Amino acid sequence: MRAAAHVIADEAEALDVAARLAAGFRVDADTRDAERRLPRAELEKLSASGLLGITVPAEYGGAGVSARTLAEVLRLLATADGSLAQIPQNHFVYVNVLRRQGTAAQRRFFFAEVLAGRRFGNAQSEAGTKHVQDIRTRLESRPDGSYLLDGEKHYSTGALFAHWIPVLARAADDALHVAYVAADTPGVTVVDDWDGMGQRTTASGTVRLAGVAVPADRVVPHHLTFRGPQLHGAVAQLLHAAIDAGIAAAALGAAVEFVRTKSRPWFESGFETAAEDPLLIQRFGELSLAVRSSDALLRAAADAVDAAEADLTDDSAAEASIAVAAAKVQAAAAAVDTGSALFEVAGTRSALDSLNLHRYWRDARTHTLHDPARWKVQHIGRYVLNGTRPPRHGLL
Repeated sequence: MRAAAHVIADEAEALDVAARLAAGFRVDADTRDAERRLPRAELEKLSASGLLGITVPAEYGGAGVSARTLAEVLRLLATADGSLAQIPQNHFVYVNVLRRQGTAAQRRFFFAEVLAGRRFGNAQSEAGTKHVQDIRTRLESRPDGSYLLDGEKHYSTGALFAHWIPVLARAADDALHVAYVAADTPGVTVVDDWDGMGQRTTASGTVRLAGVAVPADRVVPHHLTFRGPQLHGAVAQLLHAAIDAGIAAAALGAAVEFVRTKSRPWFESGFETAAEDPLLIQRFGELSLAVRSSDALLRAAADAVDAAEADLTDDSAAEASIAVAAAKVQAAAAAVDTGSALFEVAGTRSALDSLNLHRYWRDARTHTLHDPARWKVQHIGRYVLNGTRPPRHGLL
């Protein structure tokens, strides 16, 4: 029988638990990546710790932490393992969907599941469609009010480890819904066919849905989220930015450790150690600025989300989305650039495959492909120059 998960009381405890878990997860992160050893034991620890329940509102027994605390939790986990941190990102997104559009009964049921340590995966994206919002998975209503679900999903991070798989689908009126499907429901097949060069242990593979029966009380009208000011996209993207910021910090830390302990000085520098080389010092200063900027923008974005949460209007939602977009653009660039610069500053030996220092760049390069930064910059520019609010499509 599964042991009950701990229930975290407040923000301070959430941060303390995240820091302790990250320290433990860091120990074997390199081996997990190199061997593509899926983090089942680590996810059980994550569930038992209570971290998965920290966004459950206080009235339902959770800590109801702020966006700032949630972002820091994801950032801390990503400093240890960029793959492992990506898995609960979807979990928190779909807890948030229930907060916004779930009925009181749905909230009571699913929030109790979350507080007990149950994990949400995701079945959202589809391959071979016209674009990311061309969702073809269908929810067909039945005479008794229940539904049949059919479709195929890709990039389904967390589904292989999930107790519940939230599925994004369209009903007869073409409106978007989320169906919360138990992972062991007949007709659900989760395939571990993810072969990305980075984030190797997220198991972001395929979910096939064939005539899956879904009770009416497991379906949430997600389309209603976008009929007014909303923070769905801002929260989801904030967590992506937190993961990028964590990877950037981890890559910088790995570079510092390597140069201090393993690098030889360039003979022209005239110094005894590589760490005294003024050219390397300059480069590390530049990398540190990029990482510090990412962290600062992440905190500012989280604060903007919290402010909008307290007073949600079109203007506050727009400000939150733009602040998150800025944080995501900066963190993505910092993660990719720092992961690459690690080799520049550490030298030839750092490129040995056996050292696996390339996992930071691979994780960053893979994760930052979720959505294009160039479009975030476009929305920032339109907002600054013309006061154009960003669109309500959930990806900003």
